Formats: sequence, C-alpha cells, structure tokens
Amino acid sequence: MSLDPAAVSPAEPPASSWGYGIYALVAVGAVALGCLLLLTITPGLARRRRLVRASARIALAAAGIPLTTMGTEHVAGRCIVVANHASYLDGMILTAALPPSFSFVIKREVTSVPFLHLLLRRIGSQFVERFDRHRGGVDARRILRAAAAGQALAFFPEGTFRRDAGLARFHTGAFTAAARAEVPVVPVVIRGSRDVLPAGAWLPRRRRLEVIVRPAIQTLGTTPEAVASLREASRRAILELLDEPDLEPDPG
Repeated sequence: MSLDPAAVSPAEPPASSWGYGIYALVAVGAVALGCLLLLTITPGLARRRRLVRASARIALAAAGIPLTTMGTEHVAGRCIVVANHASYLDGMILTAALPPSFSFVIKREVTSVPFLHLLLRRIGSQFVERFDRHRGGVDARRILRAAAAGQALAFFPEGTFRRDAGLARFHTGAFTAAARAEVPVVPVVIRGSRDVLPAGAWLPRRRRLEVIVRPAIQTLGTTPEAVASLREASRRAILELLDEPDLEPDPG
C-alpha cells in the first residue's frame, strides 16, 4: 500500500483536554467558514471539490489531528466507496483522504442545516430521504442513474452512527447501485474518528486518524443474492482492519 500523508504538518495545540478541544473547534470552524465563503464564488464543480479537499486537510492539520491514508491507488477509475461511520468528522475525513472526484450520498435530514446544506450542494452531494418511502424511492432512482452514468459515489452504508463501538448492519442501497451500474465497490476503513469526536460530544480530542482503502470488490450480477454477497464481502473487508466488534445481529 502507498502512504499518502496529509499535505500540511500538524500544529501543536494546547495540552489540556478542554483547552485543546476549544482550540480545535475554533480552528476547524475558522477553516470551514473560509471554505464556505470561497465556495460561493468558486466556479466549476471540480474546482470546488479540490477547494473542499484542501480545506479539510488544512482543518485537520490546524487542529493538530494527524491523518494517514493508505491504499488510495484502489480508488482509481469508476467505483463506489463504502466506509464505516463513527463520528460527525467522517465526511471531512473522507474528503481529506479521497481524490476530489466523489459525490457523497447523505441522509436528507442534513438539508435542515443551512450552511452545511449549502456546502454539500456546492460539491455535488446526493441526498436520500430515509423516512418517506415515495421520496426515498425517487432519490434512490436518481442515485442509480448517477452511478450508471459513471459518477463516483461515496456511501456510509450504516446510515448513521451511535455511541457504542462496532460496525452496524449495512443498508443495501450502495451495493444495489454498484451492481446495476456494474462498477466495483471499494471498502474504506476509518480508524480513530470515534476517539476524536464520539457521538454526543462537541469538543474534539487529539488522536491519530487513519484511512485505509481496501482492494476493490467486483460486482457479480444484480440478483438479490449477488447484492447481498457484495454487501457481506464489503463488511468483512472493513471489519478485518477496523478493530471494533460486529454489531449485525446473527441471522441464526
């Protein structure tokens, strides 16, 4: 695997936990505000995505949170990325780690957060309704068309995150889209984000972050059995390096 460390060297934040947390929150917020202002005037989706990727890397570095990425050669070409989800930081971490060509598939509830909604729309994110079946179906068909057209997509197939450590059951949307578009699924392991900003916390803690991109898994058809096999193979690839328990209920 190739090693692609963050481009900016980490700063040295205050030592105390409260002092560091406030410092990191302000540092990330300042970078995010600057990025948002620039996004409103930056033309072209590709340029905006590069801007957001650079801003995510600068924000982590300014907060003194080291990020190491490994295996990024596996995301070359058309693919769908699936990653574990443990923290509000995961979207920013993937943005910093992956090439600036992915559209994130995100729950539609975030559209109620005005500034975040604007940022995500400006970088071409896709939104999915989870509670209205009709609207959810419309969103799912739109995402299938995007995947079939060759758009690179990134999913958090657990749908949400929780306080308890572990990998929850994966929803099938990402794997159905990959199977119908005949593109591989690339599992991605995010390590450390639960320690940096766990569920229910507002102040970050200084910990190391790792993003490990696993080899691509090829699709083998569009039958329910093939989609289920793709989903399970992706979960196993993430669990192998996640160092957290499997929270999916045993069907037996």
